[in-house]
Amino acid sequence: MKALKDLKVGENGVVSEILTNGNIRRRFIDIGLIKGSLVKCVGISPFGNPKAYLIRGAVIAIRKNDCADILVTNEVV
Repeated sequence: MKALKDLKVGENGVVSEILTNGNIRRRFIDIGLIKGSLVKCVGISPFGNPKAYLIRGAVIAIRKNDCADILVTNEVV
């Protein structure tokens, strides 16, 4: 397993665990970032932060520190 922030552009991952709590966890759930969700890194900003992820048909930009506590795996659950 690795953190979502470690995905390179073009890589896919499946969310295995969300370790964060509070408002940011609720926001992730609201955009569909839940256990078992397929996520693809589709872009990175010129300075490397944030990265853009394809989540359930929508492209979402997430800062590295916010996605450090989201664990992904390459295996389909």
